[in-house]
Amino acid sequence: MASASDQHLLTYFTTMDNQGGIIVRDAPKFDLDLYISNYQGRTRFERLMLIGQCSVPLCVDALKAAIAEAKSGKDIERYRDAWECIRIAAPNEPEAVFDQAWVTATDKANKAETHRLETELKGYKNNLVKESIRIGHRDLGEHFEAIGDLSAASETYIKMRPDASTQAHIQDVGKHIISILLQKGDWAGVSGNINKVLVNMSNEQQTADHPYQKIVSGIALLGSGKFYEAAKSFLETGDLTIAQQHNSIISLNDIATYGGLLALASMDRLELQSRVLDNSSFRTYLELEPHIRKAVTMFVNGRYSSCLEILESYRADYLLDIYLQKHTSTLFSMIRSKCIIQYFVPFSCVTLDTMSAAFAKPGESFEDELVGMIKSGALNARINTIDRLLVAVSVDPRAAMQKKALDAAKNYEKDALERIRRMSIASAGLEVKGSHKTSTLGGGSLPGVGDIWYEHGRNQPAPGDSMV
Repeated sequence: MASASDQHLLTYFTTMDNQGGIIVRDAPKFDLDLYISNYQGRTRFERLMLIGQCSVPLCVDALKAAIAEAKSGKDIERYRDAWECIRIAAPNEPEAVFDQAWVTATDKANKAETHRLETELKGYKNNLVKESIRIGHRDLGEHFEAIGDLSAASETYIKMRPDASTQAHIQDVGKHIISILLQKGDWAGVSGNINKVLVNMSNEQQTADHPYQKIVSGIALLGSGKFYEAAKSFLETGDLTIAQQHNSIISLNDIATYGGLLALASMDRLELQSRVLDNSSFRTYLELEPHIRKAVTMFVNGRYSSCLEILESYRADYLLDIYLQKHTSTLFSMIRSKCIIQYFVPFSCVTLDTMSAAFAKPGESFEDELVGMIKSGALNARINTIDRLLVAVSVDPRAAMQKKALDAAKNYEKDALERIRRMSIASAGLEVKGSHKTSTLGGGSLPGVGDIWYEHGRNQPAPGDSMV
């Protein structure tokens, strides 16, 4: 029986691999039940399905939980997706039997609820009561979202805007639309709508919605590949108790992981110390994920190989996260390159054997990685293959001094020219208005002065200008 189960899993993951999916063979460090209990709403199914499609050790358990989650809601398509997976991965499980009765009953109930809400909304429109119309659109949109019709839900939420009479109503519309955009992965749309949510908010509202803004902005920036900006957003999330209310998007553990990992990839040592380790508000998040705090501490203290070992042991966890999965390889590569560069900075030369002992991956050539970093310009060094040394390329001090002197002379000449121009304009009784090059200065009695003012590269005043 065990061999048959293994064969079914092999067939399933071969199919997933052929479709371009990421296969995670190592077991993650989290417990599936405890992990999914940190979330609520539609993100629970999305996370269970990702684990079921990617994790070899947790595949069957995750798919069974995904089916249970789908049947607790109204989305028939989600149930079909989970069933299609489990019937291949574990055809002998009870969940692999298609529940046609549930599908039929749920579909009938969904259609009846849709008809009821649409009828109610028509009645509200006939009565011309704006608040009732807004609530009717909201209820219908939430119903469409619950049954998985995201396009109809988005259109219905947008129709709430004309009837939004208060700032709270406008924020409610924005949050509903952002919820749909997050599920679609429309990061540009999320970034655009988060600004609409924050318009004309009072100080109390800004304080209450600050964690939501930072969480949503961070996810959108992460999805867009803007790691530094995303890191700053997560690090500035703020109040932990308010952030916990948004576990339909991400959990508190996710905030700690995203903030720490993105900071490691995009920030230097000083920023890591000030923005992460010395950040009193973010420290409460790091207590939930101590391995992130330990990895950042190791990097700041110069223990780069230990930092990489900690992160590598949690790679499987990151590959099973719906927002981190696509960026895990890039983030790990950025962190690894930073560690290698920082390790080499204090030395004029280091033996390749020493570097390999600290950073080489099993079964991979570390020298090829160094060659790639040197070619890309990330590492300013050269490899001595005879003595097996990595030698720092020192800058010629004479050339550096001459360049600095020339730059200083050019800056002095430019500054002197600008002072002369300003004196000339003042003596002519003119006033500079605006900042556009094509604008006319004063009454125009000093021909060409506008062009002279903006053409910084010219060394002489234009013909016709009176210079002091």
